[in-house]
Amino acid sequence: MHYFVTGATGFIGKRLVKALLARKGSTVHVLMRAGSEAKLPDLLAYWELQSAAARARVVAVTGDLTGKKLGVAGETIKALKGRIDAVYHLAAIYDLGAAADTQVEVNIEGTRNAVEFAKAIDAGHFHHVSSIAAAGLYEGVFREDMFEEAENLEHPYFMTKHESEKIVRKECKVPWTVYRPALVVGDSSTGEMDKIDGPYYFFKLIQRMRQLLPPWMPSVGIEGGRVNIVPVDFVVAALDYLSHLDKVAGRCFHLVDPVGYRVGDVLDIFSKAAHAPKMNLFVNAALFGFIPRGVKKSLMALAPVRRVRNAVLKDLGLPEDMLTFVNYPTRFDCRETVAALKGSGIACPNLKDYAWRLWDYWERHLDPDLFIDRSLKGTVGGKVVLVTGGSSGIGLAAACKFAEAGATTIICARGEDKLAEAVKEIKAFVKAAGGSEPKVHSFSVDIADEAGCAEFVKTLNEEFGGVDFLINNAGRSIRRAIENSYDRFHDFERTMQLNYFGCLRVTMGLLPGMAKKKKGHVVNISSIGVLTNAPRFSAYVASKAALDAWTRCASSEYADVGISFTTINMPLVRTPMIAPTKLYNNVPTLSPEEAADMIAQACVYKPVRVATRLGITGEVLHALAPRVAQIAMNTSFRMFPDSDAAKGEKGDKPKLSAEAIALQQMMRGIHF
Repeated sequence: MHYFVTGATGFIGKRLVKALLARKGSTVHVLMRAGSEAKLPDLLAYWELQSAAARARVVAVTGDLTGKKLGVAGETIKALKGRIDAVYHLAAIYDLGAAADTQVEVNIEGTRNAVEFAKAIDAGHFHHVSSIAAAGLYEGVFREDMFEEAENLEHPYFMTKHESEKIVRKECKVPWTVYRPALVVGDSSTGEMDKIDGPYYFFKLIQRMRQLLPPWMPSVGIEGGRVNIVPVDFVVAALDYLSHLDKVAGRCFHLVDPVGYRVGDVLDIFSKAAHAPKMNLFVNAALFGFIPRGVKKSLMALAPVRRVRNAVLKDLGLPEDMLTFVNYPTRFDCRETVAALKGSGIACPNLKDYAWRLWDYWERHLDPDLFIDRSLKGTVGGKVVLVTGGSSGIGLAAACKFAEAGATTIICARGEDKLAEAVKEIKAFVKAAGGSEPKVHSFSVDIADEAGCAEFVKTLNEEFGGVDFLINNAGRSIRRAIENSYDRFHDFERTMQLNYFGCLRVTMGLLPGMAKKKKGHVVNISSIGVLTNAPRFSAYVASKAALDAWTRCASSEYADVGISFTTINMPLVRTPMIAPTKLYNNVPTLSPEEAADMIAQACVYKPVRVATRLGITGEVLHALAPRVAQIAMNTSFRMFPDSDAAKGEKGDKPKLSAEAIALQQMMRGIHF
């Protein structure tokens, strides 16, 4: 037999062509746009046509769905006349978010052109692959013999699917059959899928739930309308089988799952497949219908509400129209299809049996995050990065990583000698890693000095055009109880000058350039002490808390101009800054390299905050049970004495009790 297929390069089409080619002696003509010939070799490989004779069974016909008679040349139409047993029309737009005029051009006019073409070549039969969307938002059960009864066709997708089917029913001059597949997902055996639509839109939401919550934790789902899902292998097998039966002219077949599921059931099935929290409680989405339409419209008229809604939908990859169909009202009767398939061995599998394959394939091949370069090189390569306090410790370790990743790395500190050594160390690090000569620049500046800092920022803007990433790492820490600081008010002033005002001078000097470019990221190195309110660090924690508060304000102001901020509540790190405190010699701490990894991740993923679980636990404890938190911190305060240096004395390393040593080991990274 000779077949003609439109949409042969599509997800369903290429599988149907493979099924048709499996029929002995068949030849398949496929419609291809001019210039798309490059796709043919891959398609031939997919169809497993190895020999020249086998490949001759596929004939590419140049044309265009939007052209009259599919834009096929007159000579070709004449050559095909009377030779094609069946035309399969699959080419269409299956995208809820596509522009209305595009859907009209492709779905409606494209179908009219296909019908005209079938008549021009005197095809034996016209098989039109429609969609359950042709029923619109019909309230109730939609049978296979129903068409005019379709309701609520305002949405362009529903309207064009309905109108294209109407063209087949009213204008087709050759015998025709209509097939209405449900939401088509990947192969039930392999999970293979080529795009994200339908239920796949919710996979990112399920993935986020899995990342945030343990699988045993109960969660709340949405109990919406019914949604019908079918795997592509069932659709193709049923279409191939039904189209070769006798007495199918003028009939319509629903290629749907006879079971059908509510939206909440589908989300729960895929949550189980993803090992995400099980949805034990369902909220009926219809409850939201009590909100008057005028109220909803008024809320959407508010810019902040629209922006938050759009940001959430964008982050989760949900199209704007998706939420409209959560309460999908239609169920589909498929008794004619089931009867016709009886004895063929073709039946729609249960979603619960193959959902895990769909999830696995999506997470391995379709997850949008897979196509984002999450490497540090992909983030900062070729960009300008400034690391303050970059001559030692965390700053130096971070600068090494940035230089290795191909960034133009700028470090600043006060000591010129230490800066020169740091530059040598950075270059040696990159060379040892097999990289080329890095672009490293150093500047001697005290950012606590207003005039010197202003000159430094001016140089950065003039010579480098500002920076793309700013790492505010420079800082000083003072470990001294308040009772030993009554006559040392300057401790608070000098700590604030560097940790707060110094960071602000650099940041505010560089922000105008970032705003002009509409891009930039600022990483502020704060402290776990801000979350735990560590005693003995009142000067240090207060200065970092001030920086945290300023950052929260700034991030709100610059959210719409492409500038983002990350606060890292850094735990205790073994750096020269903590060296004078002998108490920390045997305390479990992070290495500078581990701290640098946290900074790198902050640049790559740009979260609002990076904090350890211990720090978050401390913050939650202070929020929920402040008196208990105070007692716990006071206990640790009394267990760990001030150093002799803090008290202005000289002596040996302080001796700790067994309880204090045990607490140190348990609370890795906490300032004592």
